[in-house]
Amino acid sequence: MQFLAYILIYPFLWVISILPFKLLYLFSDGVYILIYHIIGYRKKTVHENLNLVFPDKSKKEIKQITKKFYHHLCDMIVESIKSMTISENEMKKRFLFKNPEVILDLEKENKSIVLMCGHYASWEWVFILQTYVNHKGYAIYKRLANKYFDALVKRIRAKYNSYLITTKETIPVLIKAKKNGELTINGFASDQSPKHDKAFHWNEFMNIKVPVHTGAEMLAKKLDMAVVFLKVKKVKRGYYEATILPITKTPKDYKDYEITDIFLKLLEEQIYEAPEYYLWTHKRWKHRDKVPKEFK
Repeated sequence: MQFLAYILIYPFLWVISILPFKLLYLFSDGVYILIYHIIGYRKKTVHENLNLVFPDKSKKEIKQITKKFYHHLCDMIVESIKSMTISENEMKKRFLFKNPEVILDLEKENKSIVLMCGHYASWEWVFILQTYVNHKGYAIYKRLANKYFDALVKRIRAKYNSYLITTKETIPVLIKAKKNGELTINGFASDQSPKHDKAFHWNEFMNIKVPVHTGAEMLAKKLDMAVVFLKVKKVKRGYYEATILPITKTPKDYKDYEITDIFLKLLEEQIYEAPEYYLWTHKRWKHRDKVPKEFK
């Protein structure tokens, strides 16, 4: 069944991927009508999240953010499909890294890197960073249920010397890379919600206390990696700018969870600047009523 689904869906995705951008975004507008107005995909969750973190905003303001978010979400969907066939030059024009020299300077210091980011603006085209640097790229992800689509996503990422690894694979793969003298840059989208009963750390995110993923910080300390934050800005439809913000070259000098808290603050600042580009469909604050006594 998995293979049947793949061979039926793949040609449709490929046709979408070769559309010129004007037609691609017309298609996105159609998807917006379907997802927002007809299906109402996770609208309840989006409204709950926005009302929760922006209690001072009016119903009109929340509705405006909601509509802008769904337009952006649909653009993200078609842009991820476009990754199948987009050229390197085209992607570089559309996803601009303003200061890749930060990574190159760390390379000169023989430092591998933990790159922390959130589900904000665009994380689908971040992989083009590999064309500017010499570090081998890894991104931690959750394996897709369909093994054929999982393999497709891995092939797309590998075009730019980036490789997807699961959480379980992360430590052994990166320990091996360190032993072999390889420099790696390792992407973590650290804003998702861990299981509340297995969380090591809780802190406020958008003024609400939540469990926080600490794996990126733990890995940086374990393997003595520099830590940077990737701030992404949506300039206009189909165009993004990314700025690499150094956090530390010496993670062991920081108290436990301090680096994670710095990441949260940087991500918050980004969201407050333009909230419509954050991924509001995730139930990020679902454990807010389960805060352990020691974290209250």
